[in-house]
Amino acid sequence: MKVTYAPAWLSFIPPATLGLRLPLLAVLLPLFLFPPATSALAEAGDTHGAALSKHRFTTETISFALPAQPLYQALTAYAQQAGLQLFFRREQLLNIEAVEIDGAFSRRQALTRLLENSNLDFQIGDGGEGMTLVIFPSTDDKQPTPQPLTVAEAPNHLPIEETYVTGVRSTLRQSLAVKRNSNHIVDVTTSADIGQFPDRNVADALQRIPGVSVDRIWGEGRDVNIRGTDKDINRTLLNGQQVASAYWWANDNLSRGFNYSTLASQLVESLEVHKTPRADLDEGSIGGTVIVRTRKPLDLPAAELRVSLEQQYNDLAETLAPQISTLGSWKNHERTFGILASINWQNRDSRRDGLETFADNNFYSVTDQHGQQTKDVYAVWGGGSALFQQQRTHTTGNLTLQWAPDEHWNTVLNLVDSQVDIENSNHNFLFSPGGYKLSEAPPATVTDPIFIPTDNGKKILAGGTLNNADSPGAFLDSIQRQAYIDTQVYDLDLHYRGGRWENHAQFGFTRARGGTDHDRLYRFSGDTRVHFRLDRDALETDYLDLDPQDPAALDNFSPVSRDWIRAMENREYYGQLDFHRTLESDWIQRLAFGLKLRDLQVENHLTTGTIDTESDAWKTLKNLGLDAVNGPLSPTLSTANANASTLTRYILTDPQHLQSVIHPLYAEGAMSYAYDPSAYFAIGEQSLAGYVSADFERGPWHGDIGLRVVQTRQVARAYQPDISDDPQSLPMNRVENHYRDALPNLNLRYQLNDQLMARAAVAKVMARPNFKDLTPNIIIEPTSGYGTAGNPQLDPYRADQLDLGLEWYFGNASLLSATAFFKDISTFVYPHVDLEQINGQALYITRPRNGPGADIRGLELQWQHDFAKGFGTLTNYTYTNARVPAADDSRTLNLPGNSRSQLNASIYYESEKLNGRLGYNYRSRSYGEIIAGSQSETAPYRQWDASVRWQLTPALSMTMDAANLTGEVIKIRSASGIPQGFYQHGRRLTMGLKWQL
Repeated sequence: MKVTYAPAWLSFIPPATLGLRLPLLAVLLPLFLFPPATSALAEAGDTHGAALSKHRFTTETISFALPAQPLYQALTAYAQQAGLQLFFRREQLLNIEAVEIDGAFSRRQALTRLLENSNLDFQIGDGGEGMTLVIFPSTDDKQPTPQPLTVAEAPNHLPIEETYVTGVRSTLRQSLAVKRNSNHIVDVTTSADIGQFPDRNVADALQRIPGVSVDRIWGEGRDVNIRGTDKDINRTLLNGQQVASAYWWANDNLSRGFNYSTLASQLVESLEVHKTPRADLDEGSIGGTVIVRTRKPLDLPAAELRVSLEQQYNDLAETLAPQISTLGSWKNHERTFGILASINWQNRDSRRDGLETFADNNFYSVTDQHGQQTKDVYAVWGGGSALFQQQRTHTTGNLTLQWAPDEHWNTVLNLVDSQVDIENSNHNFLFSPGGYKLSEAPPATVTDPIFIPTDNGKKILAGGTLNNADSPGAFLDSIQRQAYIDTQVYDLDLHYRGGRWENHAQFGFTRARGGTDHDRLYRFSGDTRVHFRLDRDALETDYLDLDPQDPAALDNFSPVSRDWIRAMENREYYGQLDFHRTLESDWIQRLAFGLKLRDLQVENHLTTGTIDTESDAWKTLKNLGLDAVNGPLSPTLSTANANASTLTRYILTDPQHLQSVIHPLYAEGAMSYAYDPSAYFAIGEQSLAGYVSADFERGPWHGDIGLRVVQTRQVARAYQPDISDDPQSLPMNRVENHYRDALPNLNLRYQLNDQLMARAAVAKVMARPNFKDLTPNIIIEPTSGYGTAGNPQLDPYRADQLDLGLEWYFGNASLLSATAFFKDISTFVYPHVDLEQINGQALYITRPRNGPGADIRGLELQWQHDFAKGFGTLTNYTYTNARVPAADDSRTLNLPGNSRSQLNASIYYESEKLNGRLGYNYRSRSYGEIIAGSQSETAPYRQWDASVRWQLTPALSMTMDAANLTGEVIKIRSASGIPQGFYQHGRRLTMGLKWQL
């Protein structure tokens, strides 16, 4: 027997996560090849390289465009235009205004002018990669000239602002500087850093931040979970404000989460993930709050134009899809007014192969070939082999106007319009135990049934032969969707700075509308017996009396064929006022207070087209078989998930034939349309929040303390069910709910020495229930008699949280940190099934209710290091242990959305002409809802990505990106072992040219 020994330092990894060892070893190995160097700034001196840099600093003339502004902002802009690394203490620059610098100067001349009459001076050091400057109080003329100042020699009771420019390492340093100087726990990634990864949208970029995980059910990141908490209880803000969100898929509901697939990455200047709250930060998040910052024209050069041309290839769809983006920015000579406009057009052709089952909470009786009956058994409604094809066009426009007439005023008007048009073609060849065979009268018998236990002590049918060759047993569902998502943002942001006061006002409106113009289901059926077997890694079917590749075998058009025209709408008005005053105090540095008003409205509408079986056209339509509208055979499907007994090829429909053959019969009366009042709901929500906070500093202590109080009023409306009356004349049900929350917070950081910092934070947080849980409507399923309902009287999620962290900044762009976090969620929302009286009838209704809370405990580890010779790494690992009691308190469940282990690791290389990155992402098993007695689980997922950039000329670069290099698949199953979805998306390769003038 061959024995392989792992290094002792890897033995701490549990056996269940052995897949982590290789990528972890690959990332950690450079640490031993290139051990961390002492900070170059601590070794400043007159080396040959430094002397050359000092010569250029004094003699080389470049163009500067620096408007009059606060000095700390002017220094940041100066560093960006001069290509320097700059260190200064912001506290030494408060209330100092810089003069305008406009024209051609040497770096020394420009900096000398900025520091005139400031009582500050500068010293040149050697940053190891070029020129570095340290700003410090000037000395008296009688004192000796100071020696070059280093970070190690600077007083340790104040933090140093670090400003960097250009390059991968520079952008990473900018992110570290924000994290280091923030009183609360925040992680930041910049637009330049996003562009270095093969991330095609903002969610893919966020998943490289510690504690953030991404849902890739559609192949790209769409929804974001933070620190083990679900997307619906974490908020995403655009420039500090809510952005409306909607979805297109029929099974999606209006959510408090954000659909990141609608946000073009070109809009983004930076991404911030705030893991501990501040009083001035909007409430509504349990795990954390994401703030997306957009670009501003006065922060960019006077006349800038960026053009990007890309082609993406999906090896599963075998298609090329173009993307074009342009960004132009202009500002006047006085640098007081600027305009930024951008357009991003993206076309995507994608394909997803799936093996799926669809479970529900209904019970069935199963009778075997011997007449033995097993009662109260779960069974999947159906399942089969799916082919999903999508053509998506995404157009995003952004217009930003900025006006800063003097040093006091700064006004920004930001307009965003995003339009996503989606054409979907979905085919699924199905068997249907619960939907058909077990629902017949009498139910079909099952030969050699296989039962497996569920988590709640029941059984689920996992295999056997569904008998009765004379009843429908095979189905082809062809679903053709025309879908859309439209999002708009209108935002006005005003800042006024005068003396010790800094005031802020922000007003705006955002709306989103998503849904389908048509979502047409065409179902064809054939009579057959079916043998099937379900287990954790297999979905096997054998249609005993027909051939899935023969269109004539499916000879009936089903009357359950339908059309859905759905519209979900989300609108919000907001207004915010903030007031800040800087104090002359040895302890309290700044006081702040403010107000925020939000007015939110969401609505859901559905018009349903149903088959009119009494029409003359139906007499013709019902006899149409698949052979009247069939297209070609499918490609070979699910090659990564199938076995020898899995159906991988079957006949498809032709969309053109569907329109030419079936639609005329619909027009003749075979399909009738009516508004569905049972699907309607509307929720109005108004909130008024006020806060007060204080920033303080004393020696090595820094922090903020605050209190935010918010009053919420919710009004939910839906039609009241009345199964005895005409559904078109249902009465309206209106339910109102009020609650108030006081949310204190305290953030502390303690500077142990120049490089080591400790953090602590405590806070009370809340998140409002999801919209679908607040609806007062009840939907009764006529076949089973079961129903689902909302609960507009739900209380919000509430939690107390504690964070403890230690951060070691051991180099210019290097960090090693550990943060432990604890969340005690006192209220949670669970689905309950109870027997209720509905219009005099006793029906089982599934309804959300508040129940026992959850505990989340976790640890984030982060390592970022800039090695020698252009190499560096970014690595983080998050461990989260989150458990919740079941709704009946009979057992403990895993928190939906949580993964216990998550690893993001990347190695980068940077030189003057070539940049490259190799990234690895691992997410352990994650958890979902409870259905058919067991909790849904998504299997561990790992993905490798790579990107390369060649700088062909100073203005032109070529890019190559590869996502999902190894073609990983997503596997979702129940905890009892029933497969729910095995999905294969393929690899994505992108090549492009980027031009910047």
